[in-house]
Amino acid sequence: MDSQFEVLVVDDDGEILSLVAKFLRLNGFRVHTARNGLEMEEFLSRSAIDLIILDLMLPGRSGLDLCRDLRRTSSVPIIMLTAKGEETDRIVGLEVGADDYLTKPFNPRELLARINAVLRRAGGQDADRPGRAGRAFLFAGWRLDTLKRELVDPNGVVVDLSTGEYDLLLALLEAPQRVLSRNFLLDAAPNRAIEAFDRSVDVQVSRLRRKLNGAEDLIKTVRGAGYLFAADVTRG
Repeated sequence: MDSQFEVLVVDDDGEILSLVAKFLRLNGFRVHTARNGLEMEEFLSRSAIDLIILDLMLPGRSGLDLCRDLRRTSSVPIIMLTAKGEETDRIVGLEVGADDYLTKPFNPRELLARINAVLRRAGGQDADRPGRAGRAFLFAGWRLDTLKRELVDPNGVVVDLSTGEYDLLLALLEAPQRVLSRNFLLDAAPNRAIEAFDRSVDVQVSRLRRKLNGAEDLIKTVRGAGYLFAADVTRG
């Protein structure tokens, strides 16, 4: 899958930088890296980016300083990483403009879930930036418009979705042709209005299938593993 989202990872730890970059590329992101603030600023001076993963403890200027400066001129989403676990660090990071905060060590899947959530919250803030793909998903004649949060059927009729149904469908569309576990779907769509237990995902999938005209062939159940979105998905 090619998400068309470009992420800049800024961290002076080469091992973390390599692991995060590899994981995100495997999940469809275009990833760029920087080891300090100077490299980050040089990259941003010549390229647009959709999200920055920014380490708090960097050589030279700290991640907090860099985040504060970025917020003077840019609304690009920022997720801060740190080895510190004190609540004051998290609060300060959020106060200077970070969109989310993750403490090392972290599960890469949690980072992926937070990235997807932050990008969804960011919505269409930079949809008019040149070089960016459309924020709509096209599949089997259907269209999910992430700016309007609308699902349109092949006849052009808008299909009403609850918050939970919308977020679940978006998580599936972001990873077509891949088996997603129930736990992954709970993590990847943290804003959806369902309780955090396995059967709630099954109920939500059943409701979503009904909205998609009972399309069992679109959302396939993989016994003992989870669900797979079987249709080809493109951006438009």
